[in-house]
Amino acid sequence: MLFNSLFFLFIFLPASLAVYYLLGLSHETAAKWWLAFLSLFFYGWWSPVFLILLVASILFNYACGYAMQVLGNRPRTCSWILALGVTANLGALFYYKYLLALLSWFHDRTLYAGPLWGSLILPLGISFFTFTQIGFLIDVRDGSAKERGFLEYLLFVTFFPHLIAGPILHHREMMPQFAEKQTYRFRWDNIAIGLSIFVLGLAKKVLLADPLSAIAADVFRNTGEKHLLEAWAGVACYSLQLYFDFAGYSEMALGLARMFNIFFPANFDSPYKSRSIIDFWQRWHISLTRYLTLYLYNPISLWVIRRRAAQGKSLLRPGDITAEGFLKMLAGPTLVTMTLVGIWHGAGLQFMIFGLLHGLYLSVNHLWRWFGPKKTVSSPVLRGLDGLWKWALTYTAVLVSFVFFRAKNLRDAWNLIQSLIGRGTGDSVGGLSGPVESVLDYLGITVPYWNFTNCWLSLAVGMAIILFFPNVLQLFDAEKASLTKIKAEKPVLSFVWRNNWGWALALALLASMTLLMITGNSEFLYFKF
Repeated sequence: MLFNSLFFLFIFLPASLAVYYLLGLSHETAAKWWLAFLSLFFYGWWSPVFLILLVASILFNYACGYAMQVLGNRPRTCSWILALGVTANLGALFYYKYLLALLSWFHDRTLYAGPLWGSLILPLGISFFTFTQIGFLIDVRDGSAKERGFLEYLLFVTFFPHLIAGPILHHREMMPQFAEKQTYRFRWDNIAIGLSIFVLGLAKKVLLADPLSAIAADVFRNTGEKHLLEAWAGVACYSLQLYFDFAGYSEMALGLARMFNIFFPANFDSPYKSRSIIDFWQRWHISLTRYLTLYLYNPISLWVIRRRAAQGKSLLRPGDITAEGFLKMLAGPTLVTMTLVGIWHGAGLQFMIFGLLHGLYLSVNHLWRWFGPKKTVSSPVLRGLDGLWKWALTYTAVLVSFVFFRAKNLRDAWNLIQSLIGRGTGDSVGGLSGPVESVLDYLGITVPYWNFTNCWLSLAVGMAIILFFPNVLQLFDAEKASLTKIKAEKPVLSFVWRNNWGWALALALLASMTLLMITGNSEFLYFKF
């Protein structure tokens, strides 16, 4: 079931809220079971078969967590249970997401002669609910997660606003909320705030992301046939489509949870305003960055640092770090973590390269911070120019990585990279003159076959919204839009949401416009991850 479907908007959501709060008047447990049933129904609407997989995963992981709770005084046994749980979870993820792609790759290179089945349908949200439960098992083993009963755990995993595409939740954020009696009491203010956030997210998806999809699809379908400017504009359109699609989903999830008196962590904090790749990953898919930092990067980095400390080698201290120490303590764990980020998003070498690229970006960024010049710019004009080139470099690096993120395979990605440097078949002259000829052709009589003017207009409007307007976290900062602390920066156009008739009318008009533009059930891009 999609958040932007008419059935969800006009039947599922109103009925869910009405029964939830009626039950919550006197029967909190009944309201919990109702919410759990809704979430399972929501997931099973897409495919009842995979509902069995989800329930089996929940029962298995809950049993592992419960066993570790009971056997807490036997650490060795708990470690074996943890290893079993993590292996089973990753095994299921590997089977559905990577096995067929891997066998096909080996088969194409005559390295595997066994049978190949036609296709495997990827269960929606499998990466999200798998990572959520692995994190829970690790925390139980470490003693930081305390069981609150099966029902709370069921809600923690299945609560429908986050089930399909995140955010990736942490037990200590959610379990206390599900155990609180006030969560099941009706509150007008949370309905108003949640509905407002939801409408803004829905508008981003329908009015901004979906219209860009045709342009992006055309560029990535004909990767080697574009002029230089067409290629760059197409990739930029995809970056905005992805931004507004995922940001829209994340905001709808925030708003839906708030309508049920639940607070989520944020996933987006204007990442395209970033002036460094480090800052970008602190703003883009925040819950994934937090998850992998906590459960992968920190353990690897800490292990390396402890080994070096025991050997008396240099550590990460100003004036003491060496090139070898930087590579082993910072660049190495970063590359491993970001490679996993790429693989997490999908099977295929293009996703691995996406992750490796960002690992290299982050390593260079850290290298610059450690060994680069430390001079500060005093002039406001120079500060502005300094910020501008850093922003442009960061966004360009992200665009190049998105070529691999979106392309169907490595060949298509490479063809589009060729177009980006003026060497595609859309440029009649190769080499260094290609980019020049692309610009001249575009400014001259030749007009691309798709509406390029609309593309540039869409880019201008989209970037203006991203760079100058407050994001949802800033807009609802006084109302605590999420559990995430946001950047302190002030947007160019600074205004905030108010619980008054003016905002109600404006959002009602926006909602009406959005509903009129819903022509079909357009899936969210992150569903396939």
